Amino acid sequence: MHRTRFLTKLLHNNNGEVFCLLRCIQSDCKSSSEILNLPSDFIDRHIGPRDDQIQEMLQFIGFKSLDELSEATVPDKIKIKKPLNISQPCGEHELLEEIQTIAKRNEIWRSYIGQGYHNCLVPPVIQRNLFENPGWVTQYTPYQPEIAQGRLESLLNFQTMVSDLTGLDVANASLLDEATAAAEALSICHRFTKRKKLFVSDKVHPQTLSVIKTRAESLGLEVVVSDVKSADLSSKQIAGLLFQYPDTEGNIDDLSELVKTAHQYGTLTVAATDLLALTLIKSPGQFDVDIAVGNCQRFGVPLGYGGPHAAFFACREKLVRMMPGRMVGVTKDAQGEIAYRLALQTREQHIRRDKATSNICTAQALLANMSAMYAVYHGPRGLKRIATRVHQCTLVLAHGIASQGYCLTNDVFFDTLHVKPRSVDEYNAILSNAKRKRINLRYFPDQSVRIMSHEPLVT
Repeated sequence: MHRTRFLTKLLHNNNGEVFCLLRCIQSDCKSSSEILNLPSDFIDRHIGPRDDQIQEMLQFIGFKSLDELSEATVPDKIKIKKPLNISQPCGEHELLEEIQTIAKRNEIWRSYIGQGYHNCLVPPVIQRNLFENPGWVTQYTPYQPEIAQGRLESLLNFQTMVSDLTGLDVANASLLDEATAAAEALSICHRFTKRKKLFVSDKVHPQTLSVIKTRAESLGLEVVVSDVKSADLSSKQIAGLLFQYPDTEGNIDDLSELVKTAHQYGTLTVAATDLLALTLIKSPGQFDVDIAVGNCQRFGVPLGYGGPHAAFFACREKLVRMMPGRMVGVTKDAQGEIAYRLALQTREQHIRRDKATSNICTAQALLANMSAMYAVYHGPRGLKRIATRVHQCTLVLAHGIASQGYCLTNDVFFDTLHVKPRSVDEYNAILSNAKRKRINLRYFPDQSVRIMSHEPLVT
């Protein structure tokens, strides 16, 4: 449609606002849709080569178009023969509106499920200056120390925090999540002892157990899942023994004798633990555990629909060269000043390829830095104060549950309670009331319920 006739038609329909927007258009467009479509420069911004540069490169390698290049390059047996079932492209603002529309369908419930995930209070100064600051937003550990001294120093704080709380010699700069960290720990046990059997407590978090089984299968390792107190280590066939501390039911058991026995038979021990709980209870290093892993989420990181969140990994010095992931070290620059850089990189896949200590060592630098800053923000006393309050809230909750006649299976606990209703009707009533009040609890086939306390809990 000619521009003048098109604008006249808009005016005839009393659409003065559209006319005001379009009256300055000088266009040779062939249709009104071309005029009204929102412009999008997303492709131009994010795909480097321009059209003339693409043609120049194609001409250099002897092709007329990208389609011709794809036809000649991609094997026929992996080509998709029919058009992709995808929506039409849209601009950045349109995409953000669509995402917001989808997000509004979520229902915000209060979560007391636990399993390594706990709600927390993110200090506004960390949210504003770190989480929402593009200068910090990367999951990768910095390989260019000359432009990343601040992030490296913060990651060194993270490593120091983890080492202090776990009581172990050295820690890395984070891994993907607790489950993969646990699988990595048991892989170290296998490589160190050359044994092919792993013993895992039946009271670890289910997602951790699932990842361990998957990883062990690919390595040809046998996984025994049972009560760690019944583990028979005398055969000297067990490479590593992993337990949750506190366990997934909330219990805190003294496993120092088990660790001592394991070492007598050459078995390494791994504790999947909770950093906040470690401000109040004995650290794994204090009873000679070899490796400690866990989730840093409750140290100032939002739940984020379940993560993944930064995992920590700490170990004895004898295992440091087998430890996966990045490590930040302290050195001196050309001027003799203290500087930070990644250390012991000869263990990693970008240098050793298939002989690397691990090929699952994706870091979570942003979230690890948030947890490090959370610890700096509160300090040792502040962290202990938060942990004490969480435990006291759990004590109040336990008293209330017991006063109603319910059975608690926990003797010693930090923040998690395992409750057994007296009847099916009581169990169903708990489900119904929790749903009505939009509360998520952890339910089990034997009709028991698990509930945990967290930092923002209001009594």
